[in-house]
Amino acid sequence: MNIGFIGLGNVGMSLATNLIQDDFQLHVHDLNFDAALPLIEKGASWAKSPQVLAEKSDLVITCLPSPQAVCDVMEGKNGVFSGLRKKAIWIEMSTNDQNEILRLGKIANDKGNGALEAPVSGGCHRAATGNISIFVGGERSYFDRAFPALQMMGSEILHVGKLGTASALKVATNFLASTHLAALGEALMVCKLYGIDLGKAYKGILASSGNSFVHETEGQLILNGSYNINFTMDLVCKDVGLFETLGKQLGIPLSISPKITEIFTKAKTQYGDRAWSSMVVKLLEDVCSADLRAEGFPSELIDQSQKTVGKEI
Repeated sequence: MNIGFIGLGNVGMSLATNLIQDDFQLHVHDLNFDAALPLIEKGASWAKSPQVLAEKSDLVITCLPSPQAVCDVMEGKNGVFSGLRKKAIWIEMSTNDQNEILRLGKIANDKGNGALEAPVSGGCHRAATGNISIFVGGERSYFDRAFPALQMMGSEILHVGKLGTASALKVATNFLASTHLAALGEALMVCKLYGIDLGKAYKGILASSGNSFVHETEGQLILNGSYNINFTMDLVCKDVGLFETLGKQLGIPLSISPKITEIFTKAKTQYGDRAWSSMVVKLLEDVCSADLRAEGFPSELIDQSQKTVGKEI
């Protein structure tokens, strides 16, 4: 299988690296050629444009930072749609607007191609080892054809349903993660100002009904002070915004979502687009003139588990 991969950022690089397999020929493209060099050294080939990449590929994967970036790569001059092979499959692995996914998916279908969405969840540290989860939306026949590649990139792979469903599920999970993160900052600050050792607070939350994936992972980086979750403030603002927009479109009287959007928008304004998303807790640290630090926590997360061949769940 010839696979084309466009977008070699934090997550994209990890996913693409896991596709360097004997059964695959990997073609890569990014705005930054230097980002592709580690993959080229491992056997991937460089494509000078999305169009050239598509002309070589049975499967084209995009992993890009925004819906607009996806549109530019797919529909722009020398874009993917200009070169996509007949019956090839396009897989969008970003967290995207489901309406855009449906629009672009229809264009692909009208050209005789398949379209899937496959956003990932679990963090960059798990993407690096291929132990991340993947939600997939689109026709089952396309899912089955793409599965050999998907199972190299992820450990737990869920076919959610028709095109658009995976994007909706992903923004729901990202909204929950963002809510947990904001709440965790408040919980840790209460513990701090009451005089509880934050190392013990971490263990207590870990062993309680208040535990969460966010506490287990991002909580460690907050307590270290690096905040380095490899996910930036502009991306989390995009995701919570997509969730709130979807909720409003469905006529749901949201109460928590608008507040989360407000909190993260304030943090992005305060610390910048490229600040780590976990720095949202710094808003509270600054106001309270107290840092949430404890000894013995890592500056970055490393997945210690071994890569296993992905399975459908």
